[in-house]
Amino acid sequence: MGAPQIVIAEDEGELRSLIAELLEARDLKVLEAEDGKQAYELLRKNSGVSLPLSDVRMPNMDGYELVEKALDLRPELKVLMMTGYAQERPPSELMRAREIRTLHKPVDLERLSDLVCEMLSRP
Repeated sequence: MGAPQIVIAEDEGELRSLIAELLEARDLKVLEAEDGKQAYELLRKNSGVSLPLSDVRMPNMDGYELVEKALDLRPELKVLMMTGYAQERPPSELMRAREIRTLHKPVDLERLSDLVCEMLSRP
């Protein structure tokens, strides 16, 4: 079956690379995208992706729009969002995700890594 696949959608390149490196060290396959539009294309082309990990605010397509489109495409996806805005919560239409979690920036990278692995381990 191979390693679980994740798409990281984050417009801050250094943070995206750091997260990717951390998750790859845990034997996960990571696809990187600099915005929601690019992430959606990766999801469309890679049916093995189990989890989008997305920043909320990005250019071209924000994280909420990405997740809404991703769930239309693949309703079984679990979702992990990151935001720098303390009060930000996913809109109600995204609550149809099997599981949706939100981390606030600055993220604790070890916690993020543990949470990704935990989410992927559940059916």
